[in-house]
Amino acid sequence: MQSSNNSLLTVAAFVSWHHHAPMPEALPSAPPVRGSNATHPCVRCGRPVPLDVALCERCNPLGLSDPAASQAHGTVFLAIVIGVVLLAVAGRLALSGIGPFEARITAVEAAPAGLAVTVDVRNEGTKAGPTTCRITDPANRGVGPAAIVQSPPVEAGQSRSFTATIGQFGVSPRPLAVVCEAP
Repeated sequence: MQSSNNSLLTVAAFVSWHHHAPMPEALPSAPPVRGSNATHPCVRCGRPVPLDVALCERCNPLGLSDPAASQAHGTVFLAIVIGVVLLAVAGRLALSGIGPFEARITAVEAAPAGLAVTVDVRNEGTKAGPTTCRITDPANRGVGPAAIVQSPPVEAGQSRSFTATIGQFGVSPRPLAVVCEAP
């Protein structure tokens, strides 16, 4: 005779608030594996080791303690910080010597999409490079619309003119101001 306690699947019936008939519910058939036989692979060679150990006896013959999780995470964090600092230094070195820039507006003409503004930019730096220029209406005293345009590359110690069409100031020509800054 087999007892109902030995069955692998026990079905419990209950009535749900949204169902009219009882519904069967499956219960777990076996408890989770526990005990001294549970293992995982060694992190170096893959041999089975107990769950509380990271390295097998062959990979760690002196029985040294495993590194703490904070040590591993701290090392990764430090590597990321050093990487960001190195990228910042490399970026600074790549951009140093570009500019300062002097700029002036030489012409403002009506265009179908706004105003065609001709800007003359001089690179006072030791390296060639483009600059970003901010064009404003001086009557607004720094408040109001502004157009941001990028110049083509300007050689060190040289000047270059370029024309940009901007729509922020309408279509009737007016006096405008420009400021170009180094990256």
